[in-house]
Amino acid sequence: MSNETILVAGAAGGVQGATGNLVTRALLAQGKEVRAFVRQDDDRAARLRKEGAEAYVGDLREIKHVQPALHGVRRAFFTYPVQDGLLDATAVFASAAAYEGVEQVVEVSQLAPDPQAGTPRLRQHWVSEQVLDHAGVGAIHLRATAFYENIRALIHPGENGYQLILPLGDDSTVLPLVSGGDVARVANEVLAQKEIQPAGFHRLIGEFVSVKQITEVFERAVGHPLHYVDVPSETWRQIMLDHGLNPHAAAHLTSLWQLFREAGAANWQDEAYEHTDAIERLTGQRRQTIEEFFQANLDTFGGAR
Repeated sequence: MSNETILVAGAAGGVQGATGNLVTRALLAQGKEVRAFVRQDDDRAARLRKEGAEAYVGDLREIKHVQPALHGVRRAFFTYPVQDGLLDATAVFASAAAYEGVEQVVEVSQLAPDPQAGTPRLRQHWVSEQVLDHAGVGAIHLRATAFYENIRALIHPGENGYQLILPLGDDSTVLPLVSGGDVARVANEVLAQKEIQPAGFHRLIGEFVSVKQITEVFERAVGHPLHYVDVPSETWRQIMLDHGLNPHAAAHLTSLWQLFREAGAANWQDEAYEHTDAIERLTGQRRQTIEEFFQANLDTFGGAR
């Protein structure tokens, strides 16, 4: 086993892409020593210990937790859930990483961060990237678009099949999407390299699919019809809040769907949204399609096939 410890933030995994958990398990499978930074010492932390990780419990926004966690670490993975606290956590993580001499931080960003971006979260990710870059910790930003997992979480049983409720206008609206698993595989490949990789960013898009294509692919892969229901943005946001989504995530996603709805096919020709070969080039594997994602998650939808 390698004597180099890699710290993975968000190692317990959340309800969406769970990239931190996927990275942790992939590194452990390769015989790497992993310090898994988790928020709570719960069953998920116990499972990570059982699989061979060193579970470190703390708050990513608290320097007295993060600095000792990074002690002796050369490489680290950073991700933060879609909730309040991203910039606090980034500032703490970047400062602690620089203080402890970390040479490479791989972080999950979003596809087109910019000071004038259309959602608050995208603007925060631009600031987050700047903070890590200025810290001099060899930051590699994984600029990933919305996850297939985001779509999966919004599909629920309805009348005569399943429903997908979104404020996207008609079903010709096109979304750039990617598998959280592909994002994790890219992170794993960078972290597992013998040599430190050049700082920079990788744009990660799986495929562009219209809402109509999503419904057709779902029916083909799962064996049940999927009906798209368009609702006003504010109605959608309130539905999400009523179902327990935190206000930060509800606001971000509402703005993101509006951005996609208004983008139009022409805007996807912008360089920030062009297909790249980053997933294939860095992992040596073909990127996952949304149809393959649905097929791999049949149990979520009752295992129709």
